[in-house]
Amino acid sequence: MNPDLDLTLGRIIRAPRAAVWSAWTDPAEFEKWWLPAPTVCRVDRLDVRPGGALVTRLSEDGVEFVPHVDASFLVVDELERIVFTNAIDSAWRPANPAPVPMTAEITLRDHPDGTDYRVVVRHGDPAARARHEELGFAEGWGSVTEQLAVVAAG
Repeated sequence: MNPDLDLTLGRIIRAPRAAVWSAWTDPAEFEKWWLPAPTVCRVDRLDVRPGGALVTRLSEDGVEFVPHVDASFLVVDELERIVFTNAIDSAWRPANPAPVPMTAEITLRDHPDGTDYRVVVRHGDPAARARHEELGFAEGWGSVTEQLAVVAAG
């Protein structure tokens, strides 16, 4: 973790690790938590394997959906770790995504109260990190992590 380039989030989710993993890997569950409510998520592709795709759309009204994320999974260690990047799109082409290119690493570990859930989002330079932080990284990733906890405990 490099504090000049990375943003982090962690919390204990009161659900088994397998339930948190399922919320990350099952498209129907993923749609329930991936975007801060009341925004609606639609999963176009969720192929959670190295080289697999993460493609989502979002809607403010539940009717008209626009592109949101087009990313590739880099590392998938079942029940333990997911790493994806939006700097390479789902067709493995270099991308320059808005608002910032990033690589996110999600780790899951057993905890006496459920799952120790950690996120590290890496950026290529301090300006990208600062922009992501200014856009509300803590609030955005924090709110979707809360929604993830509700889905996993569900």
